[in-house]
Amino acid sequence: MIEARHLRVLRAVAGTGSFSAAARELGCTQPAVSQQMKALEQSAGTPLLVRAGREMRLTQAGTALVRHAAGILAGLTAAEEEVAAIAGLRAGRVRLVSFPSGSSTLVPTALAAMRAEHPGTRISLVEAEPPRSVEMLREGDCDLALAFRYGSVPPAAAGLADGGEWEDLVVRPLLTDRLVGLVPDGHRLAGAERVGMAELADEPWIAGCPRCRRHLVEVCEGAGFTPRIDFATDDYPAVVGLVGAGLGVAVLPELAVESVRAKGVSTVAVEPAVEREVVALTLPDLARVPAVAATLAELERAATRAATR
Repeated sequence: MIEARHLRVLRAVAGTGSFSAAARELGCTQPAVSQQMKALEQSAGTPLLVRAGREMRLTQAGTALVRHAAGILAGLTAAEEEVAAIAGLRAGRVRLVSFPSGSSTLVPTALAAMRAEHPGTRISLVEAEPPRSVEMLREGDCDLALAFRYGSVPPAAAGLADGGEWEDLVVRPLLTDRLVGLVPDGHRLAGAERVGMAELADEPWIAGCPRCRRHLVEVCEGAGFTPRIDFATDDYPAVVGLVGAGLGVAVLPELAVESVRAKGVSTVAVEPAVEREVVALTLPDLARVPAVAATLAELERAATRAATR
């Protein structure tokens, strides 16, 4: 294997014409130069230098290697500088995937802070609901996923969830997002302080994303009824619009309600309380990448500010 340090010595010998002059240029001893040239010739499998009087001259193989060495060493230097820039957050990229209500609430604050603090880091964003967003992370299509699940994320050492669907990932809890009920203005329960889910048993329902839809059915069945779902849409503004038009009732996470300009709709607290855990997910190796770690930190700060509003 040809090593970069040997190529640097070969170029110095070729440029100065002797081991001793190359040693002075490189700041090492003449025996060290001689030893490295022997090692390089062993790696190459052929002589690279011949002595001509007091000078060292390149063989044909040596000339070819010196010609390639310039490009190799230049490329290595460029690679070292680029890696140093990434490690120092002067460059780099983060591919982020988020569910829609996270994209419109937590993500803008976090990305604005990243741009201000680390303008050389490029961050891209695409939207996907879990479990698709988690699949994208495992498949290498993103570096960081904003996701949620109902119930709490189990605590574990070093940020790893112990068991469950995310056991192989680094899980960074961000906030607990409570679900609230939506009823049309003028509805008999509009303005109520709290509403039991059973009080909505006879209402037509507008359901959200598939995972939210399944959870809605489970909650309603726990309250003793099966919801009559008239409409289902992944689009939160559409849910709010349908409720505002008097076509049914819904439950949505507070983040989703915050991201929509709700017109003609009243929000009510529902019992039993229903919550989802919002988290940031990444792979263990990616968590050590400076740009990913910095983005995680900004998402945590954004979530803290959102939770205190």
